[in-house]
Amino acid sequence: MIASIIASGLAIGAVYALIGITYNTMYSASRVMSFTAGQFGMLGGVFGALFMTSTGLPAAASFVLTVAACALAGVVTEIVAVRRVLHKLEQHLYVLSTLALAQMMAQLTAIGYGTEPKPFPRIFGIGRGDPLDEKFWLPLLACGAIIIALELLYRHSLLGFAFRAIAEDQFASRALGLPEAGLRVASFAIAGAIGGAAGFAGGQLLLAFFGNGGLLTFYGFIPVAIGGVGNNRGALAGGLALGLFQQAANFVFGGVFASVAVFTAFIVILLLAPNGIFGAVRTRRV
Repeated sequence: MIASIIASGLAIGAVYALIGITYNTMYSASRVMSFTAGQFGMLGGVFGALFMTSTGLPAAASFVLTVAACALAGVVTEIVAVRRVLHKLEQHLYVLSTLALAQMMAQLTAIGYGTEPKPFPRIFGIGRGDPLDEKFWLPLLACGAIIIALELLYRHSLLGFAFRAIAEDQFASRALGLPEAGLRVASFAIAGAIGGAAGFAGGQLLLAFFGNGGLLTFYGFIPVAIGGVGNNRGALAGGLALGLFQQAANFVFGGVFASVAVFTAFIVILLLAPNGIFGAVRTRRV
């Protein structure tokens, strides 16, 4: 029983961590917390199941197409819900624009794919119903691979240096001639790809269901708040901790009381550390 709680907690926590990293990736280049982050994860599960079951494509090809489709959804988010809002005086209108787009994504998916949860195909067929089942270690594998890929991108490539510069100071980066708009589009595309990979890897746990978007949007934001906005390592730690706590609460309390326990713990953490456990208070020299 304990092994199952740990395995499922780490697996779902890895999905939450990846959605948190999706939030961070979009925020770093735009200072926008886009509520489409969870919908990218939902689309990853739906597109993955659709490509493998309806078209009969192998898992590898389905994964590539799913990630590409979700990256395109990220670009659409930047163009439709973010770009024009950033030029307005009330920039925080992105809360409404991204939320509206997220609802449109969910409703269009429900219309096109159906409103009932559908099983996600097994990929490798390794393990079945035990802690070594692929549905438990696939999200962890995807999370580790994405974390490493992002570290390599940010620290060992010109594109990564540009991302870090614009995340540090958008005004200075713009003055130096960095293409802010292009970098913002690229960051949303990468964020969409990360969210899609999270939904694909966690599809066997979450199923292919249009309602997963709202769940992932909320639970994916908690690692960001716990770990500190923009801190991917904090999001990883926060996501894994959230997953373990949620599964333990399900076992101890069950049902709706488990969600109450998660919300209570979340509020307590925010009261004790408003900037996140791994976050730092932002200072600006004037």
